[in-house]
This record gives sequence, structure tokens and C-alpha cells, in this order.
Amino acid sequence: MKMLQQTSIEQARKRIEPYIKRTPLEKSTALSDRVGTNVYVKYELFQKTGSFKVRGAFNKLLSLSEEERANGVVAVSGGNHAQAVAFASRVLGADAVIVMPDNTPQNYVDATRGYGATVDLQPSIAAAFEKIDDYKAAGRSFVHPFDDEVVMAGQGTLGLEILEDCPEVTDVIVSIGGGGLMGGVSTAIKSKRPEVRIWGVETLGADAMAQALEAGKPVTLPAITSIAKTLGAPAVSETTLELAQKNLESVTVVTDAEAVETLNFIAERLKVITEPAASCTLAAAEKVKINFNSNSNVVLIFCGGNTSLSDISHYLQNTK
Repeated sequence: MKMLQQTSIEQARKRIEPYIKRTPLEKSTALSDRVGTNVYVKYELFQKTGSFKVRGAFNKLLSLSEEERANGVVAVSGGNHAQAVAFASRVLGADAVIVMPDNTPQNYVDATRGYGATVDLQPSIAAAFEKIDDYKAAGRSFVHPFDDEVVMAGQGTLGLEILEDCPEVTDVIVSIGGGGLMGGVSTAIKSKRPEVRIWGVETLGADAMAQALEAGKPVTLPAITSIAKTLGAPAVSETTLELAQKNLESVTVVTDAEAVETLNFIAERLKVITEPAASCTLAAAEKVKINFNSNSNVVLIFCGGNTSLSDISHYLQNTK
């Protein structure tokens, strides 16, 4: 796959603009006080379907020919990518099949079906990816959750909005699953403002990028043990690893307990319910705050908010 280019992100922005929300970016006094510097939040959890994923999904589907869309699409996801592809397919009139691991939270399965997609449950995320070849052979276009330049370009449009809404930004903290959001956002920001530092974050048990950076090559996790299922890519790709090596200051790995504690704090003080995959950005900010000063302007990307009340109850009971 060719390396992601800034021009592709600019083109994606024009292409998807009629279909997505421009989500707010605001300074948070509570988070600024906690971290000890100026902290802003990019509220991408208010995006359609509750996460950033629709940006890439729309960009991919809009880049397909009419014939390709008529033949249908297929995607693999245990989380937000499923809903994004299902929603974009419904809006654009394409038939969608989403292959999901059978441990996917029921609210994700229900929402994906609610958007009109057919759900194919498989025993594991690895088995789900293996099933894709059958659907591709039947003529469906595969919408990869992260290892696709077109999908990453769509996710990168979020970075353009950060630069416009917070031109004084010095640091951005972004969650990493497979690395598509990180790759898109870091490319968008670094291409225009190379001095801005990008910090990655993962949760322990879903830390494929941290392990890949240490090994110098993609590493396949034997299982996803973190509660942050939306960060649960079994491995990053060669492309997203290369973008991480090029654009990131570091990848901080936080525990599930730390992600849940910050989720609870955010809910109490900012009045929004995030996913652990989003709240972990605050936990990471506290771990790297030695790199900030009183003049720093740090943006946390709250990438998703598809958390049910039963999920929160489970988190609180199992991460003490």
C-alpha cells in the first residue's frame, strides 16, 4: 500500500463533508487542572454512530464505483467500524455484511443490525478475518478497519479540524487499535505543523502497536484481554507501524483500571460517557505530563462513546 499523503486527506474532507458531523473541540478546566496544563477535548464521540469510524467508512464507500457499491461491501469489526460501515452503506444504498467475533458486546451487534447490515458471527476476530476471502470471492469490496490508505485518509480529516479549531495546539494524544486513526491524524497534523507532538496510547492486553514498536515488526497478539474491545486489533499493519515510527513521540500503555478511573472522572466532571478506548487518553496524558509545561496546549481525542450502562457496571466491578 502506498504511504498516506496529505492531499488524500484534503480530498477526503471534501468527499465526506456532506455525510459527517464536524465535532466540537473545547478546553476543559477540569482536565486542565488535573493534568497541570491547558487540556482540550476533541469530542469525536458525538460523531454519527458514536465514533470517528464513519469518516473512513464514508471515504471508502464514496471512492468505490457504482458497480462496486452495487455488489455490496464486507467488513470485519468487533466494535465501532461495524456500525460505521453499516451506517454508511445504508446512506449510500450498498448492501453490507459485517463479520464480527461472537464475543462482541450485544449493543454493538444490535446497532449494526439496526443500520441494516447482515451480521456474520465468528468464533474469534482471527476467524472473522479468515472469512473475508469468501465474501471477496463473491464480489464484495472489503472495507478494512485500518490498513487502507483511503480509510486512513478519512480518519485524518479529524486532524485537519483540530488544527483549525485549536491552532495553538502543541500536543495531541490519540488512541491506537490497528493504527488507522493515529496514521490519519498524525499525517494530517505533521504535514502542516511538524512541530506538534503526537502521543499514542493503548491499553494493556490490546497493545499491538507498543509490542510492534519494540519488536520492529507487527506482532500478533494471542488474545485481546483488555476491556477496551474497540482497541482490539490482533495486530497492526506494516503501514500503520511505519507511520507510528515516523510520527509518534511514544506509545503509552495504560491499564484497564486506569482507563476506567479516568472514564469515571470524565463522566462526573465533563458529563459525557466515553469508551475506555477514549478515556485512556487522559490516563496517558498524566503519564507523559512531564513533557508539558504551563504553555502547552494538549488535545485529547475522545474517539468513541459507544458504552452501555451494563458495560460500565461490568468495568467498575472487574477493574478494582
